[in-house]
Amino acid sequence: MARLIFGLSQSLDGYVDHLEMRPDPGLFQHFYAWVRDLSGTVYGRRTYEIMRYWDEQQADWGAAERDFAAAWRRQPKWVVSRSLTSVGPNATLVQDDLEAMIRGLKAELGGEIAVAGPELAGSLTDLGLIDEYRLYFRPLVLGHGAPFFAGPRPPLRLVASDPIGLDTIRLTYVPA
Repeated sequence: MARLIFGLSQSLDGYVDHLEMRPDPGLFQHFYAWVRDLSGTVYGRRTYEIMRYWDEQQADWGAAERDFAAAWRRQPKWVVSRSLTSVGPNATLVQDDLEAMIRGLKAELGGEIAVAGPELAGSLTDLGLIDEYRLYFRPLVLGHGAPFFAGPRPPLRLVASDPIGLDTIRLTYVPA
């Protein structure tokens, strides 16, 4: 049975902004290793649209970016959206019965399935489907963006804390 993991970088004031929080090389390598080993990712529309950047090879990419893009393209993706009418390669559009779809994925797959997007994670938290939260705190104060927790913070129990890269601490929690 697969475990559903919500993990994103966030500022010290609790915001997520993918465009303002570019990872240092160590954190990028960490995320590459995680993506490479995932069974797949469930995306909210906004986060999926940002990540579509990895669909097209860029001339200025180094080896790390090319490796990440290859891993991202290979990985199954499920995109939860009521407004999109199509999604890119290796992606499935999910418009109905999110709970049944997630329960089915967790039952069918092994390993880890990532959740990408705070609003989507909030919905999945409300359904009691997220098995682990990974909060990657970066030493930035943004004052804007999407909050990591889109709704009330669920009761959580800290199970690990790890330094990642040059300036990030990962706090890992499970539902209490």
